[in-house]
Amino acid sequence: MLTEAIISLGTIGFALGAGLSLAAKKLAVEIDPKEAAAVAALPGANCGACGYPGCSGFAAAVARGEAPVNACVVGGEAVVKQLAAIMGVEASANEKKVAVIFCAGGNAEAKKKFEYYGAQDCRAAILVAGGNKSCPNSCLGLASCVKVCPFDAMEMNENGLPVVFEDKCTGCGKCVEECPKLIISLIPISKKVHIRCSSRDKGAVVKKYCGVGCIACGSCVKVCPFDAITLVDNLAQINYDKCTNCGLCVRVCPTHTIQDYMKERFKAFIKEGCNGCTLCAKVCPVDAISGNPKEPHVVDPAKCIGCMMCIPKCPKKVIELAVSAELLVAMK
Repeated sequence: MLTEAIISLGTIGFALGAGLSLAAKKLAVEIDPKEAAAVAALPGANCGACGYPGCSGFAAAVARGEAPVNACVVGGEAVVKQLAAIMGVEASANEKKVAVIFCAGGNAEAKKKFEYYGAQDCRAAILVAGGNKSCPNSCLGLASCVKVCPFDAMEMNENGLPVVFEDKCTGCGKCVEECPKLIISLIPISKKVHIRCSSRDKGAVVKKYCGVGCIACGSCVKVCPFDAITLVDNLAQINYDKCTNCGLCVRVCPTHTIQDYMKERFKAFIKEGCNGCTLCAKVCPVDAISGNPKEPHVVDPAKCIGCMMCIPKCPKKVIELAVSAELLVAMK
């Protein structure tokens, strides 16, 4: 009896196995070779920044021609080149974007309405009277954005504000989605001047609850030579398509809301061939250019902010930007 039972079970198992094997072959879904190659080329971060559910979903869309090959922000130029080669197209990576925290009101600058002792999560804290900060648009400082970052590109500083490491940030947007205050945005990495405030209250109100909030004084709007700043709902906002990182707005902001993250500013240098037309000196907003009419002019690097306003005015095209005059010579 035992022997017969074993034989019967073995026969049934063999039959089922053969049936599953045959079904697998008959019902198998062929994978597009391009899709498989795209999956292999992608970093496997599954961050969703491309707009698709993970790398496999994006790879399938690329293979079908429904998604651009340069949508993977994590992979950068290397991945774009691989996907372009797979699809037989030409493409280049878009400029990298990084997360920017549009609030500088940390523990030292922003007043609190009450002490919060609940769950250390921004979405939970906002359910209690909108959060414990007096400013309705203030960072709550509970690190929810830091916790969801899949690339360890953020950390909290001693002042209770998140800090972004640009070299690690991929612009995946996880922190943007997580922030209930909507104070995090993805900005092109080349843009280094930011208005670190999201308050829409009037200036008099802002002064009562934050020492670094925008008070809508309009000084930055008036001084910007490129019309890159406007006041919208009591808040100064930068049009990054127009902004040149000149930093003039940083100098005039009375509350230090506008912050400059340029590590090293390029300076203007006047090469040989200047005819002393004085046009560059007339447009320089910081009086960094001097010289007598019809004589070669010079730029004082200590004053120059690299705003580039002098460059298009020069009829001889002898003004260029560089870190130093020596570097300018070496570039030739």
